This record gives sequence, C-alpha cells and structure tokens, in this order.
Amino acid sequence: MRFLAWFGGLPGIVTLLTATTAAQMGLIAFGNITDFGTNQAFVQHVFAMDTTFQSPNTMWRAITSPGVATAAYVLIIAWEAVTAVVLAAGFVVWLRSVADQRRVVLARQLSSAGWLMMVLLFAGGFITVGGEWFQMWQSEQWNGLQPALQNFLIASVGLLLTHLPARADRGVAAAAEDR
Repeated sequence: MRFLAWFGGLPGIVTLLTATTAAQMGLIAFGNITDFGTNQAFVQHVFAMDTTFQSPNTMWRAITSPGVATAAYVLIIAWEAVTAVVLAAGFVVWLRSVADQRRVVLARQLSSAGWLMMVLLFAGGFITVGGEWFQMWQSEQWNGLQPALQNFLIASVGLLLTHLPARADRGVAAAAEDR
C-alpha cells in the first residue's frame, strides 16, 4: 500500500515526470550530437531568415555567419545536456526521498531547476528569439514553434506540479529548516 500511495500521489507523479523529461532531454541532446548536421542546418536557416517573408524592415536581424550559427547550436546542445543531467539528478533524489522525506526539498529544487532550464530554452530561445526575433513563424520549412511550445508546456506542467503543496510537505519544510 505504501508504494501505491507514493506512486499515485503527487511525489510519485512528479518523480515519474522528472524521469520522463530527463530522458526526453537526454535523447534530444543525444540526437543533436549524433545527427549534428540536421539541426545545425535548422539553426543556420532560422538565423539567416532565408525562408521568411524577406521584409526589409526585419532582414537586418539576420545572422548569416555559419560560425555564429554553429556556436549557437553547440550552446543549445550543451544546455540540453546539462538540463538532462539536472533532471536526472532530480529523479534520483525523488527516488531517495521515498525513504528520507527530508530529501523532498532538494528533489523539488533540482526538478524545478531542470524544468526552468527547459522553459528558458524553449520559450526564451526558440519561441521568443527564434520565433519572433528571427521571424521563424514565417517559415514553412524551418518553423520549430510547435515542438518548442510542446516542450515549454511539458516543463510548465512539471513546474506547477512540483510546487503544489502536498500533505506531507508540512513536516518536510519544517525538517528542512531545522537543518
């Protein structure tokens, strides 16, 4: 019954969501590393704005340097990999919190940090910078707004669930402050 209470309760749900998003971010980084050229081309086209409406009022924003686009892409991959590691660490601490409730605070902090990193990448980087600054929304070929929105929503749900108060949290917060 204890497992069922955990698995069906908020801590279990957040633990599994943390694991899922850690795996997702790990696979995203792995895919970008092992198939470097595919999404490198994506970043180069978004930066170059070569498939947008070509308005003279916005084309001054275009960055056509392959070196700058590649550097940005490498930073994106590094951010994805670190996000995966932070979420994986959060998952491990969530699992350990089953035996030691004092670990819930650290688990919540790690998961929150990982999901915040996802929000910054997908909402800040892809939706705001790519979608609006580089006008990615205008491109039929190089428009990554839908996947960015999906990832932003996944991370946002994780953040919301992680910060919902659970019945057990009353004692956990007090125990953490005593340390």
